[in-house]
Amino acid sequence: MNIELDWLPGLNDWADQLARAQALPWPSAKPAFVALANSRIDFLQTVKLDRAVQRSLKAAGGDPARLRLALLGSSTVSQLAAGLRIGALRRGLILDIYEGPYGLYRQELSDPESGLRAFAPQIVLFALDARHVVGAGDTSAGDAIAQMAHCWSLAKSTFDCAVIQQTLLPCIPPTLGSNEHRLPESPHALIERINSELRPAADAAGVHLLALDSFMRLHGGLNFWHEASLWNRAKQEVGPAASALYGEYAGRLIAALRGLSAKCLVLDLDNTLWGGVIGDGGLEGIALGQGSAAGEAFLDFQRYAQTLSRRGVILAVCSKNDEINARAPFQKHPEMILKETDIACFVANWSDKAQNIRTIAASLNIGLDALVFADDNPAERGLIRRELPMVAVPELPEDPADYVSTIARGGYFEAVAVTGEDRERGSQYAGNAQREKLRETVTDVASYLAALKMELIFQPFDRIGLPRIVQLANKTNQFNLTTIRYVERDLERVIDDPRCVSLQLRLKDVYGDNGIIALILGRMQGQDLFIETWLMSCRVLGRQVEEATLQLIAARAEASGARRLIGEYRPTAKNGMVREHYEKLGFAPLDASGEESTANRWILELSSYRSKPTPIRLVEGPNAKTADLQRA
Repeated sequence: MNIELDWLPGLNDWADQLARAQALPWPSAKPAFVALANSRIDFLQTVKLDRAVQRSLKAAGGDPARLRLALLGSSTVSQLAAGLRIGALRRGLILDIYEGPYGLYRQELSDPESGLRAFAPQIVLFALDARHVVGAGDTSAGDAIAQMAHCWSLAKSTFDCAVIQQTLLPCIPPTLGSNEHRLPESPHALIERINSELRPAADAAGVHLLALDSFMRLHGGLNFWHEASLWNRAKQEVGPAASALYGEYAGRLIAALRGLSAKCLVLDLDNTLWGGVIGDGGLEGIALGQGSAAGEAFLDFQRYAQTLSRRGVILAVCSKNDEINARAPFQKHPEMILKETDIACFVANWSDKAQNIRTIAASLNIGLDALVFADDNPAERGLIRRELPMVAVPELPEDPADYVSTIARGGYFEAVAVTGEDRERGSQYAGNAQREKLRETVTDVASYLAALKMELIFQPFDRIGLPRIVQLANKTNQFNLTTIRYVERDLERVIDDPRCVSLQLRLKDVYGDNGIIALILGRMQGQDLFIETWLMSCRVLGRQVEEATLQLIAARAEASGARRLIGEYRPTAKNGMVREHYEKLGFAPLDASGEESTANRWILELSSYRSKPTPIRLVEGPNAKTADLQRA
C-alpha cells in the first residue's frame, strides 16, 4: 500500500532533476535537493534522494550546519533514517542521525563511554515500540511513563537537548472490541491509557510528542503503518512503506523546534475563499454559505483559516481583482466568516502574484520562506513555485471540500506550543495597519513617534514568560545579532544565574500591545558584559526601540559591576539588516590586537556612554529591579 504526500506537487521529470542535482557540488546542490524533497515522492524515491544527498555531503566533507539527532529505539529503527533525513531536508535542515544499538537505549544514555555520549545529540527521538513498553500487560501506565520520564531526564541533563517521544502505535489488536476499556488488563487498553497519560506527562517535562497514534488514524490506518510480517521477521514496528511519512511528521516537528514553521497563510479569493468570480456576478454570483455543497465547503475553509489566525498564523490576501470588488464580500456578504479585520495584509490588483507576494512579505516584515500560498489555480501555483521557490505552495485539489485537510496534512504551521502572544498576533498586525495610517497623516517622523505614546515595559526573564521567550529566540532570524538558539533548560539556568543579565521587552502604544518584541541576554566576563543575544521583532523597527533598549542594558550592566559592553555580530543568510547595529548605537570596533577580539565584536565604554532621548517611556514590569531605571 502506498500513500503519497498528496499536498505536494508531482514532478514528471523527477529522475532527470535528481541526476542534474547529483552533478552539482555541495552546497550548490542543496537547493535542487530541497526542491526534489518538496515533491510528491514515495518510499523508494525517498531512499534514492537520501542516498544522493549523503553521497554529495560525503564528497564535501559534511555540512557545518548539520543538526545532530539521536534515534533511540527499542526495536529496529534503521528503516526510518532516510525518511527522517528527507523530512528535515524538506525544511532546509541537514540531519546527522545516530542510530543506537538495537534495544540498548537505556545503556547508551547511562554509559559515559557510549557512542551516544560521543555524538552529543541536539535532539533525542525516543522511538519505543508498543510491545516493549507494555510488556506482557502486567505493567501500569504510570510505571511505563515513569520509565520514559527517567530517560527524558537523563537525555536532558546529559546533553541539554530537545527531547521527542513517539507515542505508542496501537498495533496490538483489541480482545473485547469497542468497549476494550472495560478490560483494563488487555495490552490494547493499556496502550490507550499510556498514550492518554503520556500527553500531560510530556507537557510537564517539556518533552515534545510525535503523535503516531493520531497520524495512524488520520493517514492510512494501522495496516499502512505496521505490518505484522515485518515485525516478526525484522522487528520493524513502523514499516518501510510508512517511513517517508514518519520522517515527514518528525521533520515538521524538528523544524518547529528550530523556529522554521510558516507564519503566514496567503489566500487567493475567487474559487478559493468562495466559489465563482466576484467581479462577474457580484455578491449574488458567488457560492458561499448554506444551501450548496460548494458553498459550505468554502465556509469550512474560511472557518479553518480563522482558527489558524486565532492561534497566531497571519492571514493575507493576494488576488487578481479590483480592490473594491475583492473587499465587497468581506464587508457585505452575510455568510462571510472571515472579515477584513482578520486580514493583516490585503493586496488585490492586476499585477502578477509573485510580485504581490513579495509586497506582502515586505509589508509584514517576514521572510518569503514564512509564507504559504493557497490558490485554486494550477497556473498561479506553478508561477509561484517557479518564481518564489522558498514559498510553500500546497497542491489544492479540485474539490474545495478537501482544502482544509490538504492544508492541515501539509503541516506548514506546526508548533510545539501556543502562547498568549500567538493568540494576540492578529490584533497586533491590525494595530500595525493603524500605525501606518497614522504615519501617513503626520508631517515628520518625530511627530509620528510622539503620537504613538509608546511604553517599553521591561523585566528580566521569568518562568511565566519562558515559553514565549524560547519561541522568540528560536524563530527570530532577521533582527538577531547572533542567532543563538536555546531550549528551555538553557534559559532556566539564565534566570537563576546572578552573572547573567536578561531583559524581555514588551511595547505598548495607543493602538494596542505589541507583545514581547525584544530579548537581551548578557553574561558577565570580568568587568565586561558580553551581549550574547540581542534580538527584536521587525514589527517595531524605526521607532527608536534600539536606543531605549541600550539605555536599559547599560543600566543593568552598571548595576552588575560592568565597565564595558561587548557586542557581537555573527552574520547569517538572513540577518544582514543588523550588520551595522552596534556601530549605529555608538559602539567602536574591538581592537584587533585585543585578546578577546574577533572581526565582528564591538565595544562601548560605559563611562563615556550618554543615552539619547527617545519618545519611549520606560516602565518597570512586575519583576523588574529599581536599579534598572537608575541609569536609564
